[in-house]
This record gives sequence, structure tokens and C-alpha cells, in this order.
Amino acid sequence: MASLISCPHCGARPKEEFTIKGAVLPRPDAGAGSEAWMDYVYRRDNPRGAYREYWHHTSGCRRWLVVTRDTASHEVAACQDAALAKRAEAQP
Repeated sequence: MASLISCPHCGARPKEEFTIKGAVLPRPDAGAGSEAWMDYVYRRDNPRGAYREYWHHTSGCRRWLVVTRDTASHEVAACQDAALAKRAEAQP
């Protein structure tokens, strides 16, 4: 049986419907130097354990999601709409 991802809009869907787009990392300011941008784009840790990633539901609702996934076991712990996640982070 295929692994299922619980999309907040479509419900449980096969992982093949999704495309992993990258890590959820704090983006440098527009005026940041080239070293900060080099770190953001190319120099990253490769952590073992829970990690937040941007996923796109390409074969479903086409929404951007933030998926919390264990990099060792690939178990998905959480999945939320990226726009809602961004608003929740912005609130004090």
C-alpha cells in the first residue's frame, strides 16, 4: 500500500500526488550579503529527525503545504496549509 499524506484540503492522498519543494528555512533579507544567500541556497545542515518541508499537492488541490517529516523513517507527523502556517508564525 502506498504511503498516505493527510492533505488538509483533500484528505488522505497517496504521496505520489505531491512534490517536495524544499526545506522551510528563514529567508535572508533582500539586502543580505552574498554569503548569507550562499548559506540559504547551498550550505545547509542535513538533520536526522523531524524536519519541516514545503510540499506542493501537484495532482490534487494544487495548494502549498508545510509537511513535518522524519528524515530517517519518512514518517509524516503533520501537514498544514502553507499560507495558514505562515500567518500563525507571524502572530505574536
